[in-house]
Amino acid sequence: MSYIKDKVIVVTGASGGIGKATAEHLAKEGAKVVLAARNEKELRGIVQEIEGNGGVATFKATDISSRDEVSALIDFTVDNYGRVDTLINNAGLMLFSKWDNAHVDEWEKMINLNLKGVLYGIAAVLPKMKKQGSGQIINVGSVAGHAVGEGHGVYSATKYATRAITESLRKEISVNHNIQAVYVSPGVIATNWQDKVTDKDVSSVLGNLNEVAIAPEHVAETIAFAVNKPSNVMINDIFVTPTKQEW
Repeated sequence: MSYIKDKVIVVTGASGGIGKATAEHLAKEGAKVVLAARNEKELRGIVQEIEGNGGVATFKATDISSRDEVSALIDFTVDNYGRVDTLINNAGLMLFSKWDNAHVDEWEKMINLNLKGVLYGIAAVLPKMKKQGSGQIINVGSVAGHAVGEGHGVYSATKYATRAITESLRKEISVNHNIQAVYVSPGVIATNWQDKVTDKDVSSVLGNLNEVAIAPEHVAETIAFAVNKPSNVMINDIFVTPTKQEW
């Protein structure tokens, strides 16, 4: 039995990488997917591809670091499909840098997207799910939310925080409102994330990681495994990493 089919699923950061792969995978499994990211052109193309393959999808261009836009995204989903069964908080930035170089602007970008964006999604979707009496909130974290590596400082801080948020959701919300809270921890994934890193002092770290990176489709399959559960079964923490990654 499939618990994915006909679920209404919102995927943030869906214009590429893990988000795109996840939206496509879930649509193939019969979910109705709503894709969110800032790049409207990319979203439109992905939706057209999903629909061309027989899937059901729509999109809304959304800046996840804006509370109002995230709230509008959830309202848009309910207006179109009548409910939100699953929110996948995937959007994020991974900007490694050394403390000595004090990339404060980049720290703020990661905090706004990786942390505040997750909180905005939770705040927007919780009332809908409580009214439904069920739902899933899946936060895409990182192995950096379990162990800190060189140049990972602020990025790891945002992922540790998201992990704490997810655990708190389980204790307060899952047990009382039948809303599953899941933390998925990918390792190094081939999403070209390193192209956004500006600190040249971490180039050796990036090179080592890129040698073992795996495709985002593997993370998509892992997320789908968590989605494909009945309401009385919850996957708490799940890791998906390259076999050769040390962390």
